[in-house]
Parts: sequence; C-alpha cells; structure tokens
Amino acid sequence: MKITAIEAIPFAIPYRKPLRFASGEVSVATHVLVRVHTDDGIVGVAEAPPRPFTYGETQQGIVAVIETVFAPQLIGLTLLDREQMVASLARTIGNPTAKAAVDMAIWDALGKTLKLSVNEMLGGYTDRMRVSHMLGFDEPAKMVAEAERMRDTYGIATFKVKVGRRPVGLDTAVVRALRERFDDQIELYVDGNRGWTAAESLRAMKEMADLDLLFAEELCPADDVLGRRWLVEQLDIPFIADESVPTAADVTREILGRSATAISIKTARTGFTWSRRVHHLAEGLGLEVVMGNQIDGQVGTACALAFGSSFQLTSRYAGELSNFLDMSDDLLTEPLQIRDGHLHTSSEPGIGIEIDPEKLDRYRVDR
Repeated sequence: MKITAIEAIPFAIPYRKPLRFASGEVSVATHVLVRVHTDDGIVGVAEAPPRPFTYGETQQGIVAVIETVFAPQLIGLTLLDREQMVASLARTIGNPTAKAAVDMAIWDALGKTLKLSVNEMLGGYTDRMRVSHMLGFDEPAKMVAEAERMRDTYGIATFKVKVGRRPVGLDTAVVRALRERFDDQIELYVDGNRGWTAAESLRAMKEMADLDLLFAEELCPADDVLGRRWLVEQLDIPFIADESVPTAADVTREILGRSATAISIKTARTGFTWSRRVHHLAEGLGLEVVMGNQIDGQVGTACALAFGSSFQLTSRYAGELSNFLDMSDDLLTEPLQIRDGHLHTSSEPGIGIEIDPEKLDRYRVDR
C-alpha cells in the first residue's frame, strides 16, 4: 500500500453552454486528473477543478504544486498514513482543490486495495442522493425552460438559482417565474456568489418572501463583517456559507460570528478527510448542510456523491450533482446516470469509477 507515484494530468472539455454567475463564467472544463499509484499496482483517481475567481488556483498551478511540492512529500508513505499526509499538505498555504484531489485519489486507492467502496468506509448511510441542478444567469424564460428540461428528462425537482446581478427586477423576476411555473412541485434556493451588498440582499429577499425558498447562499461578501451579520439576523431562512468556509476553522468563525446558519460542503475543495471534519463540526453545531458543486465533471461528481451519501446530515437535502450534464463529454467508461431525480452510488471498490484511456488521451492538454 505504499505510494510510488502521483500524476497530475491537465485536460480540457468544452461545455455545451457557458455557466454564468456573479463571480465568473465557465465555458471549458480545464480540470486536472490526479492519479495516485501504489506498489501493489493500484491506481486511485480524483479530479481537481481550478476556480481562479474563487480560490486563486489555475490548471497550471495545480499541476505544478502537485508535481513539485505534494508528490515528493507523499511518495513513500502508505495509504494508511493519512494524518501524516494531512500534516504534510497543511504546510502549503492555499491550493484547496489540489489538496482535495490528492486526498480523494488516496481514498480511492485505499478502497480499491481493501475492496471497499469509499461510501462504506466513510459511513455508508444510503446508496443514493436526490439531485439539485444549478441554473446559471440567463433570461427568465430560458431559465424556466432549462428547469423544465431537467425535470422532464431527469426528474430533478430542486434548483439552485444563480443571482447577484440586479437584485430587484432581473434576479427576483427569474425566481418568481420559476415558482409561478412550477408552484409547489419544485424546491428553490438562491446563490448570490457574493454579488450583492448586504442592503441589496435584504431588499431582494423581502421581494421573494412569498416564494418559499429553502436557503439563501453567499448573497454578499463575507468580509463585510457587520453588514453580513446584520443581514443574517433579518432572514427567516437558513443562510449558507460556501466560498467563505473552505476549512473547519472558517466554519467556526462564520457561525460564531453569526454570519451564517448553514454550510455547503464541497469535496472538490476539502476532499474526503477535511470534508469529514467539517461534517462532524456541523453536526455538533446543529447546522444544516448542503452538498455543493464546484462545476465538477463526472469524476468530481462521483466523489461528491460518495461523500454525501455516507452521512444522514449530508444526504438530507438534494445535492448539487448535475452540472456535468452541461459538458460535451467526460472521462468515464460508464457515465453517471440521473434517474427519477437521484444518483445512485456504485458498489465497486473506491469511488467506483473507471477512466476511459482513449478519452483521457483525446482531452489531455500536456501532449
């Protein structure tokens, strides 16, 4: 079970249409496939999706830090030396998705070695999760049409609506159009990606007070300390901290500072090891939790599914597990399938996925 090599392979797959939101736009999945090799011939895999507008990471930076910093520190350790691995990775500041992908690839390799699924190793609470779909910026009619297609084709009945443009008018009109079209047949919540001020956020939420929203997520910047606390105190629905809580320490800060009442866990930025710590903290504090999406491909989605389905708390609400549907292709030999609004976990060892070598050769950009 000794680690002998760690690869970081950059690849690029276009999206069928760009996903637009307040902090950026994504039109091509310029991600990194991480592979961890062991002396037993096992290969664990995971995916790192760089989001420079959120965490400051780029595809080239992820490859460089894994190859030149993380790999030399971890090669020679066994798959069970996880606390030593965590301590080694913690010496490097930042780089959350690079660290997360290395961590998840190690868990995948361990599961394959022990012939256990990651879901079983983490907790094994359920074998499925309800799916939530993110709706990016567009005209109200087009966003309603996308929601109709997702509901009719995949049975998805929970939608996260990207807001953060004009708070009263365009953004609230989109959410109202969705509620009027579907009435109580769907669940809705909004995500501002820090695009509004605290005052704009409160005005918009009052405009949408009759729309039965589940949550509000990152409506205004976390560094507006007093404004955000003031906003959260005015709301009567849970306020999700997302980009502002990449670590357990950040969760503690936001909750004790009364700047949030719920959190989003994203395995793309906290892997399995750190996500588990965040989960346990949230459970102890009595927080609501949503499994978030870093605009992951199918590899990353399989990781989020494996973690989210492992615990009661993380599987209570629909997880954001569908944005791979907007990609023109992916790397898996057997694509993920959303049926009746659910994704089911794999019973295969590890994360339960297999990379198609021909597709990887087609889309990798390092050759």
